[in-house]
Amino acid sequence: MSASTEKAARSNYLSFVIAGEEYAVGILRVREIIEHCPITRVPGMPAAVQGVINLRGSVVPVVDLAVKFGMPPRPVTRWSCFVIVEVALDGQQTAIGLLTDSVSEVLELGPDDIEAPPAFGTRVRLDFLLGMGRHDDRFIMLLDLDRLLSVTELLSLATAEAEKPPAEPPPAEPPQPEPAPEAVAKG
Repeated sequence: MSASTEKAARSNYLSFVIAGEEYAVGILRVREIIEHCPITRVPGMPAAVQGVINLRGSVVPVVDLAVKFGMPPRPVTRWSCFVIVEVALDGQQTAIGLLTDSVSEVLELGPDDIEAPPAFGTRVRLDFLLGMGRHDDRFIMLLDLDRLLSVTELLSLATAEAEKPPAEPPPAEPPQPEPAPEAVAKG
């Protein structure tokens, strides 16, 4: 393979950290990276969808991938940010914000640098992964945005939330004794 052919086959990925794990998405799907800003909560959304943000007048839903992967929510830090990516929802390109703990770097990976994901040992469902990118003696999980953020997947999260058994009601307070009849007559 000539040097120019090999260079053409290489792709760039943006890597970021979520709950201590490093992930990456294809750089061509990344629209921009913005600083963390207030999120408007939307009732009835799955837990992984944190709400929406105002991005220059556009409504952009924000997904917390840690929650989607079954991990607890993390505190917002000074390095927390949104990676705005484009996904195909109902045949239209839609911007979605990914809440990340920090953004790492842009990686250039060739086909020889990408391995099949392992059948076990990851917190992420295998169908959400394109593969494992090898970079500087470490592996980075390459996410498949179209599967990860599909309408079907988001709706299944909403359905799962709706099918949870209702929380048990809090214990009833013991009944208050009624005032004695003479106390009512005097008062």
